[in-house]
Amino acid sequence: MTHEDYQAAAAYWTDKEPNAAKMPPDRLWAAIEGYLLDNNTCALATGSGAFVRCTPIEYAWHHGALWMFSEGGQKFVGLETNPAVCVAVFDKYEGFGKLKGMQVTGTAELVEPFSPEYLQAAQHKNIPVEALRKLPTVMHLIKVVPTRIDFLNSDFKAEGFDSRQHWEAAAPSGSL
Repeated sequence: MTHEDYQAAAAYWTDKEPNAAKMPPDRLWAAIEGYLLDNNTCALATGSGAFVRCTPIEYAWHHGALWMFSEGGQKFVGLETNPAVCVAVFDKYEGFGKLKGMQVTGTAELVEPFSPEYLQAAQHKNIPVEALRKLPTVMHLIKVVPTRIDFLNSDFKAEGFDSRQHWEAAAPSGSL
């Protein structure tokens, strides 16, 4: 493929987006949250320079973020220097008319062990704090705050919307 071919392939969805039948934002957000709450396993992609890692990991969705407890692993090589991550959540492929999957682009942060936010996430997951304290090594908590979500759901077509919907976080006030 030529450079132009790669560019055309990369622009496929963004070129279609201006003419897409979009869901109202509140309805889209409800669909996003429903899907994230109905699932609990994702693929977390991290990277730094030439290093990339994609890790299957359990998550919980609450307070507008994905929360993942982890003993450690190669994903932390990327997280040390690059907080930009991408998370994929998807259903088993059963044909074009039954597609459901989501890409969540966001910013990862490590939550301080045993901080109030850490304890709240443990409680949400029904993990006893005493069990966490007894582990031989600290259980890390990765919090991913979405900045962009691309949701592909064939069911949207039955509602008169394009099957691919896009959500983007509002820019912080005062930014350009």
